[in-house]
Amino acid sequence: MKTVISTEDGQVAEHFGRCPQFTVIEYTEGKLIKEEVIANPGHHPGYLPAFFKKMQVDSIICGGMGQRAKMLFDEAQIKTITGISGSIKEATDRLLKGELKPLDNVCDPGAGKGYGVEKTECEHEESGE
Repeated sequence: MKTVISTEDGQVAEHFGRCPQFTVIEYTEGKLIKEEVIANPGHHPGYLPAFFKKMQVDSIICGGMGQRAKMLFDEAQIKTITGISGSIKEATDRLLKGELKPLDNVCDPGAGKGYGVEKTECEHEESGE
């Protein structure tokens, strides 16, 4: 399994698309296989679902995300787990133990404006290249 966690300063970031980094974890049978931190490739409408689908991501962990983003991840068959806070280690440990449950989305519409990576026009191909 492969999960992406919105990341800022070692913590689960509140705003998924605008976080500065993502922590990508791979695991099987409750054991962590690999953990990697990558820079946010940009907050472009519809880009991140295609980007993570190409990486074969199964789920997303974050504090919150907009409804359109959630819909696009649903269409890409990537599960979203919102309402998560705390350290990346805490979130990873809870996920591996099967104890991580979605809570209320911490993002209100437009709440991410001015936070982290700004939304721009997409310069990427639709395939997520």
